[in-house]
Amino acid sequence: MSESLVDWGVGRVPAGDWREGARQARVVRVDRGECDVMTPDGRVRVLSDSQRAQGEIAPVTGDWVEIEDAEGLGTVIARVLPRRTAVSRRDPAEKDLEQVLASNVDVVAAVLGLDRPVQAGWLERLLVMAIDSGAEPLIVLTKADEADVDTPAFSIVEAVAGSVPVIVTSIVDRTGLDELLARIGAERTLALVGESGVGKSSIVNALVGEERLEVGEVRASDAEGRHTTTARELIRLPGDAGLILDTPGIRTLGLWEAEHAVDLVFGDLVELAEHCRFRDCAHRGEPGCAVQAAIDTGDLPAMRVRLFLELVDELDNLRKREAQRARREKGGGRRRR
Repeated sequence: MSESLVDWGVGRVPAGDWREGARQARVVRVDRGECDVMTPDGRVRVLSDSQRAQGEIAPVTGDWVEIEDAEGLGTVIARVLPRRTAVSRRDPAEKDLEQVLASNVDVVAAVLGLDRPVQAGWLERLLVMAIDSGAEPLIVLTKADEADVDTPAFSIVEAVAGSVPVIVTSIVDRTGLDELLARIGAERTLALVGESGVGKSSIVNALVGEERLEVGEVRASDAEGRHTTTARELIRLPGDAGLILDTPGIRTLGLWEAEHAVDLVFGDLVELAEHCRFRDCAHRGEPGCAVQAAIDTGDLPAMRVRLFLELVDELDNLRKREAQRARREKGGGRRRR
């Protein structure tokens, strides 16, 4: 195997996943209709939008794929290998469809900037997405040099994080960067997810040691940034430090089939709910509700319960819409016969 492809993580692909004689590659960047893939012969531009190329699974950054030459088209993606992990959300444009943001990553870092207020609900959603991916979750706090000494951000993160590791960073004095590198490692991939302007691209540039990605200005009035990362790109770190994947800023984060991850992020509520009088307690005023009792005594923040119930309702509504769509499609199939 070429050293170039080994360095892009091929050793983490189960040997049996490749078809005999297939040309192996990893997707390192996705644009409209085309991808950059890393092959044993180096980086190659390939087509990705034909039915022959992708079938039902559109390739995303991080995918392991098989490529082939197609007459009149050039090199195309012939097959996307099964994904070991997948970072996904509900597609903002199609609320009943999954949008995969990245695949085959080993660590998903929820990135928050300390130059702006930390919202507990947003962090919880990021953590649910990270845990649901199947990768290791991580919280990265950026811009520590800009943090107010009295900021409540640290206490909010501590309350939400649970057992998820937290790394505080600053590219000004390189605080936390070595610790972050240690979380990646040879052939492993770290994906950064978060809002625009939180410093994801700056972190990448600092780890790479050069200005590989454009960094946008942040408005002083509200610390909001503009989208400078327009594609999800996989970048190899110097030496054997692994790979890092920067993603465009996320404005909305609808969850997708993440019930188990929600239970993990809100494990304290799930455990407490086992003491409710009724097994199907909705924690909305039912008698004998242990969750409401904890709110009344001040042992549990009411906002945390509200956020939990919102996520549960969101996933429940998604399941109902999926079931309705499945019934419509099944009924339509019978009529066509």
